[in-house]
Amino acid sequence: MTESHASSHLSNVQLQSLRQDLREQLEQRSRQLDDLRAQEQDSSGADGTWQELVVSITAAERAVAELSQACDRLAGDTYGRCAHCQGPIPFERLKIRPLARTCIDCQRRHEAA
Repeated sequence: MTESHASSHLSNVQLQSLRQDLREQLEQRSRQLDDLRAQEQDSSGADGTWQELVVSITAAERAVAELSQACDRLAGDTYGRCAHCQGPIPFERLKIRPLARTCIDCQRRHEAA
């Protein structure tokens, strides 16, 4: 890993841990989405659960997309950098919120606005 990589503030061990976490979450969410889509096909829509199913599918699709984007950022060496200030996002924050795209300071400024 060279200093030119955007994620250079993260060690190889940290990157591998985050990569594994993202992969596991992506696999889990993809399986969940497949299960929900199978339920949708089997559903007659006669009961009130159809709307809940559609909402669940939409949420699962969004989660899969966000996890895929995070994996793409990791592969492209932009993972772990704030989308606003380009500063490093600490490993501890990424471990808790692997989809985090902002550092704590930028997130606080955004929430205060």
